[in-house]
Amino acid sequence: MAARARAVREHIVEMCAGPEGGHLGGSMSAVEILVALFFRTMDIDPADPEWKQRDIFVLSKGHAAMALYATLAERGFIPRAEVATFCRPGSRLATHGNVAVPGVEFATGSLGHGLALANGTAWAQRQADGAAARTPARTFVLLGDGELQEGTVWEAAQVARALNADNLVAVVDVNDFQQTGAVREVSDGAPVADRWAGFGWHTVEVDGHDLAALGEALDVAARAPGPAAVVCRTVKAKGVGVLEGRSASHFVRLDTERKLARVRGSLGAAAAPAASGGRRSGRG
Repeated sequence: MAARARAVREHIVEMCAGPEGGHLGGSMSAVEILVALFFRTMDIDPADPEWKQRDIFVLSKGHAAMALYATLAERGFIPRAEVATFCRPGSRLATHGNVAVPGVEFATGSLGHGLALANGTAWAQRQADGAAARTPARTFVLLGDGELQEGTVWEAAQVARALNADNLVAVVDVNDFQQTGAVREVSDGAPVADRWAGFGWHTVEVDGHDLAALGEALDVAARAPGPAAVVCRTVKAKGVGVLEGRSASHFVRLDTERKLARVRGSLGAAAAPAASGGRRSGRG
């Protein structure tokens, strides 16, 4: 899966070289999270994106759509060549998630709403015909740490606990930055994991760039008796040494050959990925 993560990063850099640029920092910090979900944990089928018993993924931090598009391309939901059309006229790959893209369940961008949407899908999965006789499909939602300043997140967290949503997993990308600077400087608060635990969620903390640890943490979350939060410690613009851990990486336009060459050189070459698999037979 490490090769997949490198390939996803290559795609993100190429998208930032397009006419509009892109949200590089928050996309790069989420790469391993998305790869772990789409290649190991989630029960999905690229050949049948609307499969009724599929696990559902909600990208609440919608500005990281480049990372989702790149992961979907590597997983086989869309052609890899389509990534080059990002934000170009006629492309379905918009700056924020577009439901015209297979694998994108909701159009997101206004922060703070993804968890409420995930509550709805997780509830619907538990009500589906036959759900009582089997393990219901699951919903995973990816949030950012700056996004946690939105009150709607905590309203939804309270509802999920009241509903005992044991098929709902919130994954939080804690890269310590938001658009206007460091999260602690904008609105410092209690440690992220403590906040989720305080709302009654089973909470696990993990290195968000360690694929093996991520997989184990997601397994633990899946076995929780109620809603679970996986708090991922990450680095803004991870993998792009010249921009790592910098607020300036939030939105990047690689609009000159010099800029693009510098970032490519910092990133390094991605290994050639293996062929994608089909529907997973188990729950990971």
